[in-house]
Amino acid sequence: MPIAIALIVLALGSVLFHFLSPWYFTPIASNWGTIDTTIAITFWVTGIVFVAISLFMAWAVIRYRHREDARAAYEPENKKLEWWLLVFTGVGVAAMLAPGLLVWADVIHVPKNAQTVEVLAQQWHWSYRLPGKDGKLGTVHSRFVSDANPFGMNPADPNGRDDVLLATPEVHVPLGQPIKLLLRSKDVLHNFSVAQLRVKMDMVPGLVTYTWFTPTRTGSFDLLCEELCGVGHFAMRGRLVVDEPAAFQAWLDRQTTYAQAHARPPGNAVAGKASYAACAACHGANGEGNVALNAPRLGGQGAWYLERQLRLFKQGARGTHEKDVFGKMMAPMAATLADDAAIADVAAYIASLPDAPAATTIKGDVNKGRQRYATCAACHGADGRGFAATNAPRLQGMSDWYMATQLKNFRDGVRGAHAQDIYGAQMALIAGMLADDAAIGDILAYINSR
Repeated sequence: MPIAIALIVLALGSVLFHFLSPWYFTPIASNWGTIDTTIAITFWVTGIVFVAISLFMAWAVIRYRHREDARAAYEPENKKLEWWLLVFTGVGVAAMLAPGLLVWADVIHVPKNAQTVEVLAQQWHWSYRLPGKDGKLGTVHSRFVSDANPFGMNPADPNGRDDVLLATPEVHVPLGQPIKLLLRSKDVLHNFSVAQLRVKMDMVPGLVTYTWFTPTRTGSFDLLCEELCGVGHFAMRGRLVVDEPAAFQAWLDRQTTYAQAHARPPGNAVAGKASYAACAACHGANGEGNVALNAPRLGGQGAWYLERQLRLFKQGARGTHEKDVFGKMMAPMAATLADDAAIADVAAYIASLPDAPAATTIKGDVNKGRQRYATCAACHGADGRGFAATNAPRLQGMSDWYMATQLKNFRDGVRGAHAQDIYGAQMALIAGMLADDAAIGDILAYINSR
């Protein structure tokens, strides 16, 4: 009897939990209401079967419980029962599969007026490519992929010259316009998923998969990788923003095309030297840094990373948190750089400075740090020299006291909380794995040993 009661309570409790639970689908923001309908049908079919089987088991436990005067009957075959099971099972399976097949038929037939957006996945980063005014995407190939050409753009294809390349996890799309997503992966299996849009599709290296949707309301929606792609999988996040058509066009017009990016002159180190004079007061004439002034070493750091951080300071995405005292000191200095050209010039000059490792100040357990650094190495490299492709700066030979401060800032929400600091937000997730200052010391001790 207790077993039968437990089965009945389990069945009824499951039904009540389903209807009373506050956890359900996020509000839909696309045309794929049929996907929700299909899932609802699946819930009904499986729910009815689950309740029926649970109640039948409870009845069977009571009806056929052990009795001293009863004897079990051996009946290996029952054609009538088998036919009933066959019919009901077939109807149930068809009820679950048929709606999904109909939806899938819609998924694979993209509207002719759909706007194309290419999505490129790489551990643990999203980037995008949109066609320019010609409405055509240029061709790409893996043999062209490099730090300077992460999309693998074919430089000989004229159709790609006006393509808009977004080396950022955020992309915008217009409201009410069908969007066709071309999905590529540069390394391992990934999965493009936006819950509110009901969009989810695998990204397979060597293939171009696709899906489509029509956004039905404006807003900013989280983009997640829902395929376990490595140790940093949980930090592979992006953002899809749905704008009114006019706002989308204004955003698109502000983006840089492939041709414009390649026509942009490199930073002028000679011009950057004059601008660096103000920086040298804290960071040193050779970019060696000064711990007394809380100025980290700059020499040897990648110019691309320095440019991005200066832009973040200039735009207010860094150095605005009330607890980021030294970041607030840096923000007005970045504001003295008039434009991106000035930022590129300063970064070019810093890149020309001597690459002399900073003195070590952090003590820790190198062996423990080696184990902890395995997660960091996936982006920053086994030797800590950084990778532009993964947007991970150099760590080896840089100011360890500064890195300790920044890891604490990431962990405590002082840095990486701004909506525009997307890579900072990724680091905040990673830094959350460091339980205390001793763990930070261990990692930095290992980096110093490289």
